[in-house]
Parts: sequence; C-alpha cells; structure tokens
Amino acid sequence: MRFPLADWIEQHADCRYQLATSGMRGVVRPVTPTARQLREATEEELRRRLAQELDVGAERVFLAPGATEANAWATFYALLRAPGGGPRCRVQYPEYPPLYEGPRAAGFRLVTPAADRVDLAVVSQPRNPEGDLWDRARLAAFADRSTATIVDETFRQFSPALSTLRWRIPGMWATGSFTKVYGGDDLRVGFVVPPEEEQGGFARFHGLFADEMPRASVAGALATLAARTAILRRVRSVVGRNQAIWRRATPGGPRLAGPVAFDVAVGPDGDRFARRCLRRSVLVCPGSYFGARAGVRVCLTRPSFPRDLAPYLEVRASAG
Repeated sequence: MRFPLADWIEQHADCRYQLATSGMRGVVRPVTPTARQLREATEEELRRRLAQELDVGAERVFLAPGATEANAWATFYALLRAPGGGPRCRVQYPEYPPLYEGPRAAGFRLVTPAADRVDLAVVSQPRNPEGDLWDRARLAAFADRSTATIVDETFRQFSPALSTLRWRIPGMWATGSFTKVYGGDDLRVGFVVPPEEEQGGFARFHGLFADEMPRASVAGALATLAARTAILRRVRSVVGRNQAIWRRATPGGPRLAGPVAFDVAVGPDGDRFARRCLRRSVLVCPGSYFGARAGVRVCLTRPSFPRDLAPYLEVRASAG
C-alpha cells in the first residue's frame, strides 16, 4: 500500500479509458545517460543547473529522492520551528493529499485559509487537482500570517510559468521533482529550496536526514535537463491540445496551467460519479482523495485523451 490516491489508480489500471494519471510516464521516453555523463555526474552540478532554472543561488537547492520527501522534510523542519501549544497548518481544498496529510500525521492541526496566524501553509502550484495557477497577490494572501509556506511546483513546467520563488514571498519554500513533466518516475530525484534565512538551519537538518543521491539518479537528471527543450516541446504540445479540448467540452472553468482539471459539474458525490465511470471502464479520481467530496480529477496527459474523454462526457451527461 502506498497512499489511497495511488492505490485507486493502481487498482483500476486495466480500465480502457485512462483519465487518472497526472505524469508523462509512457508518453515521454526516459533519457539514458551516456557512460561519460554517468562517470562525470555530480550533485553539485545538478544543484547548479536547478538553481539556474529557479533563479536562486545553488547553495539554496537541496536534493531529495522526490517531491514527497522534499515536502516531508520541509514539513518536519517547520514542525521543529513551531512553538508549543499545537501547531497549525493552512490548506485550501481540494489539494494534493500528501501535502496536507503529511502535516496532519506530523501533528499539525489543519485549518482553513480564513484562520489567523498559522505555523505552516501548503499549496500546489499549478494546483493539483484544479490545474490553475495563482498570481502573486493570491499566493501572498494565502501565505500571509504563516511562518512557513510550502509551494509544491511539481506541475510548473507543464506551462512556461517561472518559479514562484521569484516573488520573494517571506517564509516561502519551493519543492519539485522530475516525476511528472519529465516522466522520470525511475530517476527518484526531487529538490527543496528553503527561504534564504533558513538555508543554514536546513542545511544542518538535511545533512542529518538525507544521504547522497545515487550517481545513476544524478546522471539521469542531468541528462534529462540537457534534453529539456525537446521534452518540454513534446509535453506541452500534448497537454496544451488536451487543455483546449477540455475547455471546449466544459466551458467556464479556470484557465489551466497544469495537466489536470477538477470537474465539480458531476455533482456533489464525486465518489459515486467515479464508480459510474468505472462501469464504463473510464478511470478518474474522486474528489474525496483531495479533501473535497464534490467533483473528480481528470488528467490531460495522454495522447489518447480525445478518445478517452468521449465516454467520460457521456457518463457526465447521463449524470446530469
């Protein structure tokens, strides 16, 4: 067992129409590093390359086995910094489950955006499962009166958007991975960027709880970045086409920057609707996995999306 959302997708992997996978695995061909790249790969070079893209100093980039681990480390670091009396974490549903279930498991009490000062706020950008990208004003308002804010940017490169780090919002952490846009599930590479003022403290924390990254993972990540332009052209072509198809089929929703959409028009019981889809061999993800009972997440990552969407829309029409 991993976590419920992943289990749901795995248990129904035999569905004919797949609208549940949010990454490009199987669409993007993994990049295999050459013998020379494998021999010469270093963590320092990978951190430098990531820092260039994120527009921060390389000393602020810390490597992790994935975004899940990066988010967990930032969460526990925030927990260590929180005063006594019960730490609180701000979340706005629907949200990617590990982002808020991790803090809950660590001992944070989850509260709504309307709450007063909190010790931690968590949010995905672009949003998972809603697919939209907040502007600076909205993100700053969400982070306001929070000691630390973790922004998971795993979906960011599906669009041309720059990292939210450029906005210099106080207390903000950014995390990401190679898993989604690059289809690099087997690489096991992610990263976390703490605020400047926490760099030294987090460096000590990271040194205690993180080991060196496998050379094969580092080399694979560097080789992937070297092929970045071609990969992103392919990915954005597929996802951009599917976003346009989704907008035409379901007008009125938010402008999508990510590879997902959250369909609340299916009714107040997303679990029931998802089970109706299963009877047609259509796989979507119930909103309950994201903390919101109403709605389902639809993923826009497959080249087969136009074919897969048609039976979904038929179930959707019949539900109305």
